[in-house]
Amino acid sequence: MNGFHHVAMRAYDFDKTVDFYINGLGFEKGISWGEGDSRAIMINVGCDSFIEVFAGGKPDQEEGAFIHIALKSDNCDLDLEKAVKAGAIVTMQPQDVDIPSDPVKKVRIAFCKGLSGEIIEFFQER
Repeated sequence: MNGFHHVAMRAYDFDKTVDFYINGLGFEKGISWGEGDSRAIMINVGCDSFIEVFAGGKPDQEEGAFIHIALKSDNCDLDLEKAVKAGAIVTMQPQDVDIPSDPVKKVRIAFCKGLSGEIIEFFQER
């Protein structure tokens, strides 16, 4: 693993949240995809670290605004294996994903639940 990639959140008001981070705080728009409550965007907060904002949040959502943390990975499969050996529980096996952005972003991802219930994503760019 080689650092922090992104924190994902589900926004109650997608447009206002994106405007806050980009125009209010001065961060840069990264890739974006989807429509309506399926919209998402990655906002570059510097040093190739991102806040990933998903539409469709509700005030009573179970997971809160932040969904998961993502760690940059050079080998998603190996990092998930290490996490499991350390006590994590796999919630999604490694898989290749083409994020339907423009341009398409090819990644390999895996998820696990950490020892305090936190959701961790291993994010490997392909």
